[in-house]
Amino acid sequence: MLRACFTQGPAAATASSSTRAQLHTSTALQAESARRRQTRLTKQTNVAKRIEIEQRAAAARPHVVLGTVSGHEDKWASCDLARALVRPDELAGPAASAPLDGGVVSLPSAAGDVPLPRALNYGIAEGEQRLLFAHLPVLSADMGVARIDSQSGFTLSSQGAKFSAVHDAQMSMEARNARALARLVDLRNANAPGIAYENRRRVVAEFSEPGKPNDTGRPEVQAALLTLQIRNLWEHLSKFKKDIANRRSLRQLVHKRAKILRYLKRVDRDRYDAVLERLALEPGSVEGELVV
Repeated sequence: MLRACFTQGPAAATASSSTRAQLHTSTALQAESARRRQTRLTKQTNVAKRIEIEQRAAAARPHVVLGTVSGHEDKWASCDLARALVRPDELAGPAASAPLDGGVVSLPSAAGDVPLPRALNYGIAEGEQRLLFAHLPVLSADMGVARIDSQSGFTLSSQGAKFSAVHDAQMSMEARNARALARLVDLRNANAPGIAYENRRRVVAEFSEPGKPNDTGRPEVQAALLTLQIRNLWEHLSKFKKDIANRRSLRQLVHKRAKILRYLKRVDRDRYDAVLERLALEPGSVEGELVV
C-alpha cells in the first residue's frame, strides 16, 4: 500500500506539473502569436499605403519625354508648338487634283488670276510668295517684250496696238508659268525632308521675338526645335523598339532641352513659365533628376 502511494504520488505530481506547464506554454505562445499577427498586419497596411502613394505619385509625374501627365495628352494639341506645325489637312489629297485654296494673285493685262496653294514648299514665306507670283510674271513679260523689240529692229512701244498684243501674249504665257509653278511648290508635293524643313521654319518664326525674325539663338526657339525633334524620335522609337542607337540620342536630346530650359529659368522666370505652357511641358519633365 505504501508502495502504491509512493508510485501514485510522483505520477500525480508529474501530471499536474506537466498540465501547468502546458497551460502556461500555450498561453505564452498564443500571446506571442497575437503580437506577431498584429505586427504583420501593420506591416502589410504600411506597405499597401506606400504602394498607393507611389502609384499616385507616378500617375501625377509627367512623362520625361513627352512632358505631359498621363491623361492630359490633349494639352499637346492645344499648345503653340503643335499649332505651328504642318497640319494633316494641308497635306490631304494630291496637289495635281486638289483645288488651290490659298488665295489668288491678280495679274495685269487681263492675264487672269494665279491661284495659290494653301501651304508652299521649300520655305517660301509671304515675301518670296509676293516676288514669285506678283512681281516675277510682270518683270518676265516686260523682259520678253524688250527681247522681241530688240530682235525685231523697231520699237514696239511706238505701235500701240501691236505693243499691247505682244505684251498681253507675254503676260498670258507668264501667267501660265506662274500657275504651273504654284502647283509645283505646293506643300503636298513635298517629301519628308521638305515637310521637316517647313516645320522647322514655322517653329523658328513662331518662337522668335517679334522684332527679330529667325532668331535661332533664342532659348525658346532652341527648346521648341528640340521638343519637335524629341517627339519625332519618340514616335519612331515607339514603332522600332530595338533601335538602341536612337534611344541613346533621345536621352541626349531630353537632357539638352532640360539644360536650356533650366538656363532660361535662371535668366528669366516669366519667360520660362511661358515657354513651358507653349510647349506643353510640365516643370517635372525638365527639373530634377531625369530618368529616360
